Amino acid sequence: MTQHVREQAAEWFARVQDAPGDLGLQAKLRQWLDADPQHRREYEVLGQLWCAAELVPRQRLEALCQAQPVHQLPRRRLLRQALAAGVAVAALGLGWSGWQYQRLNHHEQFSTVLGERRQVELPDGSHLELNSGTRLTVAFSAGQRQVKLEAGEAMFSVAHDSDRPFVVGTAQGRVTVTGTRFDVRQDALQTRVAVEQGSVRVEGAEGSRAQLGAGQGSRIDAQGRVAQPYAVNAAAFTAWRQGKLVFDNATLAEVVAEASRYRAQPLRVAPGKVANLRLSSTFSTDDTDALLRALPSILPVAIKAHPDGSSEIIAK
Repeated sequence: MTQHVREQAAEWFARVQDAPGDLGLQAKLRQWLDADPQHRREYEVLGQLWCAAELVPRQRLEALCQAQPVHQLPRRRLLRQALAAGVAVAALGLGWSGWQYQRLNHHEQFSTVLGERRQVELPDGSHLELNSGTRLTVAFSAGQRQVKLEAGEAMFSVAHDSDRPFVVGTAQGRVTVTGTRFDVRQDALQTRVAVEQGSVRVEGAEGSRAQLGAGQGSRIDAQGRVAQPYAVNAAAFTAWRQGKLVFDNATLAEVVAEASRYRAQPLRVAPGKVANLRLSSTFSTDDTDALLRALPSILPVAIKAHPDGSSEIIAK
């Protein structure tokens, strides 16, 4: 994805250099830049490297563009070769520090709306998968890679860098790694962590901590206390990445809380005996109404619709 965007950015850069006074082209460029933050990042990096390349003697740049005699090349093709040569020279020499600064110092916010899932690639090569209703902020520096998970859930595939730990902070504590795959979920009163590969250190706000390996999970409660590691089914825990809700002997209260994360209309369950009924099944995150239709045939419950559009699960 990043390489494709980088190639698009180079194409736009060359077109604008070839026709700097074309207002229609400028308008189209702005649309492309506004379509995705990564578009703007790659375009700005090209601009920085191009400026750095101007400090290189013209003869060196021209020599790098001599795959064919210059007088035989159309102007647009010459510009693109010069752009490629300028970026290469700048990245190898004068532009390297700017490129490194961009990779090491990075600040950006990401979010998803109800029902949306999103994949993000960070400058260090790490990958994030954001679940429905997620908000987080990425802040990289030379000494640390910091992510603040404000709400929702994300799967982190962290590129190894022993000199720069990767830290995910939540309202209840933080998770620290140098390179691994793990899932962090921020609920109203707790943080949940599950490790698919590698290991992580979980620390609570009140000072307790736990070390988790692959196939283990933990919780940080509202008081910042970290639970002892326990076994988790990482595939089931992260089934949301495939658009699935997997319940394994879950209480109906837990089922409702999970399904509500993907619904625009509120979903409730009657307290007491009904809320403690248990369910094992798999449903789609894109069609939680199917879960409501199926429940009365699985459990002794009925679905009650309220005038405000909400639904309540009650005893049959």
